[in-house]
Amino acid sequence: MQACPISYKQIDGTIARINAFFITLSVVIFLYTSLSIVTYILTIDFFIRLYINKKFSPIFNLSKITKKILNVRTNLTEAAPKRLAAYFGLFFSIFISIESTLGLYETAYITSLILLFCSSLELFFNYCLGCKIYYIIKKIFPSFSV
Repeated sequence: MQACPISYKQIDGTIARINAFFITLSVVIFLYTSLSIVTYILTIDFFIRLYINKKFSPIFNLSKITKKILNVRTNLTEAAPKRLAAYFGLFFSIFISIESTLGLYETAYITSLILLFCSSLELFFNYCLGCKIYYIIKKIFPSFSV
């Protein structure tokens, strides 16, 4: 049976979807302009959210402001799948940054399209591909946890 990681901690899923909007927008900007600075900002933001404190994350704060302006209701959801998705986002943004810095734009575009696909699934369908990947990882490495 497929399962998402569980932490028994709830977060605002609306903020997560707005985060996905800004990540999707950032990737589209990178694909359109090829500006590596966009991928550096994404990488730093994911790092801050995962390893420092999300309250210092520019995208998280922008998402909170956007939610308040749009007056969108809170939708609580399990935190662990979103955290796992952020790890994948960090992984992809690091690779895109390295690839674009080295001038490997074709591979950077391919990697960007993968990140764009994943963030778009969250944004438009509230579908976390990370849960499916987590299931595969747990099959290979049963002691793995987020």
